[in-house]
Amino acid sequence: MEHSRTPVTEPSAPAAGAAPPARSLAALPAEWRTALACAWRAVWWSRLVVWAGGLVGLATLGRSGRWRDFDPGAVTAPFGGVADWLVAPAARWDAVWYLAIAHDSYGESGRAAFFPLYPLLVGLTILHRLATLEIGAGTAGTAVMLLAVFPSAYCFSAVYSESVFLALSVGAIYAARVDRWTWAGVLGMLAASSRSAGVVLVVPLALLYLYGPRGPAPTGPRVRTWRPRFPVRADALWIGLVPLGLGAFVAYLAVTGADPGAPFTAQAEWMRVFAGPFVGVWDGASAAFDGARQLLSGSREPVYFAVAAGDPFVIAAQNLILFAFLVLGLAGTVGVLRRLPVAYGGYMVTALALPLSYPVAPQPLMSFPRFLAVLFPLHLWLALVVRRRRWRRPALAASAVMLAVASAQFAAWEWVA
Repeated sequence: MEHSRTPVTEPSAPAAGAAPPARSLAALPAEWRTALACAWRAVWWSRLVVWAGGLVGLATLGRSGRWRDFDPGAVTAPFGGVADWLVAPAARWDAVWYLAIAHDSYGESGRAAFFPLYPLLVGLTILHRLATLEIGAGTAGTAVMLLAVFPSAYCFSAVYSESVFLALSVGAIYAARVDRWTWAGVLGMLAASSRSAGVVLVVPLALLYLYGPRGPAPTGPRVRTWRPRFPVRADALWIGLVPLGLGAFVAYLAVTGADPGAPFTAQAEWMRVFAGPFVGVWDGASAAFDGARQLLSGSREPVYFAVAAGDPFVIAAQNLILFAFLVLGLAGTVGVLRRLPVAYGGYMVTALALPLSYPVAPQPLMSFPRFLAVLFPLHLWLALVVRRRRWRRPALAASAVMLAVASAQFAAWEWVA
């Protein structure tokens, strides 16, 4: 089928993390003003939950006595006194690595696991526009808010790469969705330089190119066929920019004298190694079973884990929580494949393949909630599931409560799975 070459006249979305000048607001089309207003509400409310939860957690739980073990240089406590409390919800755990990299680059091998390019922005405005095209204007706001208050969305405020990756990945998909392939390739390349998982954006971009939907019109009826809807033209080459983001980072390491292979091996320092395609599903289920067995026994001895660190009850509870997120991720993948264009399902499958094929030996699903936080097709599907008001408000409230609890633990230097 020949694709229309009608130019798209929509302007680029403003960053959700910066208030545009008043004059520019008046110049925006109505749909962008709506998206921006929704994004601002989501940002302010969700970040209030994160910061309030973090400060309450720090006041009630205190700072872990072992925090110096994880931050020997005290880079997360640069000010002293009350000022350190105010930055606590943003500077914990992996933030130590990013702050150390900002201070003296990639001097240690383990730092190559943490990719560069970390500005403070969240692409909720563009997500709203993309959601409007795919699930309708009435449900787009719910998708934005669900993402903003996702239980692991504290990472969007922390010195982590999730916020910039979300903005760049949503931007790349949106650009492809409205047939702007130069921007899709450039944004995809930047996303791949922000974290290693960014390279999988090649899959949804290629699927959008071949099967659509493409153009500024909302998604029409789904057509299930293996035959591509659109011919391959020269502009498909822009998708090839995506792997160059990863390649540029590898080249930078080589030029500066660091190990260029470190991005592919550094995760072994956290015992994250290849175990086979999606083996993490089985390992995560086994860990959850052992966790339930530990809790039901009512005793910390014997320990039912092959490898365990810390309080067995705490580890057991974490493994059960992680398994719940795994169930959500798998159910969401099926839901996305059934209810959204194939490109979004392809993105879910390939993105989840990374953490589920490289499980962590002591805790197979470690950090899995953070992997889910940036997978915006999951939140589009969730918005469709809870679109009715009687389900939407309880879902948002429950997620916000879990976000507040996770933020409290994060600020107190407690490990948040």
